[in-house]
Amino acid sequence: MKKPIAIIAGEPNSISSEIIFKAWNKRKKFTHKPFFIIGNFNLLNLQSKKLKFKIKLSIINNNFNLNNFKKNELLIYDVKYHQKKTFEKISNKSNRYIYQCFDVALKLAKNKKIIGFVNCPISKEALFEKKHQGITEYLSKKTKSLGKEVMLIYNKNISVSPITTHISLSKVSNSIKYSTIIKKIKTIDKFYKKILNRKPNIAVLGLNPHNYSTTNKMDEKIIITKAIKALLKNKIKVFGPVSPDSSFVVAKKFKFDVIVGMYHDQVLTPFKALYNYDAINITLGLPYIRISPDHGVAENIVGKNVANSKSLIESIKFFNNIK
Repeated sequence: MKKPIAIIAGEPNSISSEIIFKAWNKRKKFTHKPFFIIGNFNLLNLQSKKLKFKIKLSIINNNFNLNNFKKNELLIYDVKYHQKKTFEKISNKSNRYIYQCFDVALKLAKNKKIIGFVNCPISKEALFEKKHQGITEYLSKKTKSLGKEVMLIYNKNISVSPITTHISLSKVSNSIKYSTIIKKIKTIDKFYKKILNRKPNIAVLGLNPHNYSTTNKMDEKIIITKAIKALLKNKIKVFGPVSPDSSFVVAKKFKFDVIVGMYHDQVLTPFKALYNYDAINITLGLPYIRISPDHGVAENIVGKNVANSKSLIESIKFFNNIK
C-alpha cells in the first residue's frame, strides 16, 4: 500500500479547518500522495458548511486501505469531541482533544500506517503551558528522542535552524553546548543527504554581535569555533562563525542551504521577513517525518475565510520528496 499522509486538524477554534479545506480543493495541483485528516468529523463538517466549502467528508478507521483514497472525498479519522458552536474559545477541552489527535497520529506512525504527519496550528502557550517548550520537544519526549530533536524551518531556497528554541534570551548563552551544536548539525546534514539527496552548505552563526565577546566564556572561540572544526573533520560542509547581522546578506554568495543560529529569533526574524508563508516547520531526529505550517492559530481571523493556506500546502507538498 502507498502510505498516506495524516494531517492533525489542530486547534479546533482556529484557522486550521479553513486552511485544510483550501488545501484539499487545490490538492491536484501540488501533490500526488493521498492524505486524510485526524479530527472530529461532526465539527469539521459543521465548519465546512459555515465557511461555505462544498466538500464531501467521509469517516475512516484503523482498517483504512488504498481503496479508501480513490473516492473524491476528504477522509476523516474521527476523534471524539463535542462543542456546541462552530467556533469557540481555546480551552482545556479543546486542548484534551488535540492531545488525543496527536496520540492517534503517533500510533499510526509507530505502526507504519502513514508516511508521516502534518499538524495544523495549535496554541503552544495554551496547550503546553510550562510542560514543554513546543511541539518539537513534546514529540521528541513522546518518542523517547529527547535531545535528538532539531527544528528546521524549511524553504527550497534556504532553511534555518536554532540551536536553542523557545527559551528566554537570558538563558541562551548557558544553553549553548559544544556537543549540542555537533549533534544538531550532524542531524541536519544527514536529513539533507537522505531526504533531499544533496550535501548541504551550512552556515553557523556566532552568538554575539560581530562574533565578539568580552566575557571570559568567549562563546565563539571556545564553543562555536571548536564545534565547527570538529564538524569539518567529519567532512560536513560548515562555514563560520558567520556574523549574524550579515548572514542573510552573504547567503546567496556562499550558496548556504541552511543557516544555524544560536537562538530562535536570531534566524526566524529575518527568515520570516523574507519568506512569510512560504515556509514549513520540520522536526528532525524523530522516527518519522513531522511537519507543520510555520504560523499560528490566527484567532483574529477565525471563521472569516481569509486565511492563507500556502504553508499547509507546502507542508503536504514536501512529502513528494519522500518515497
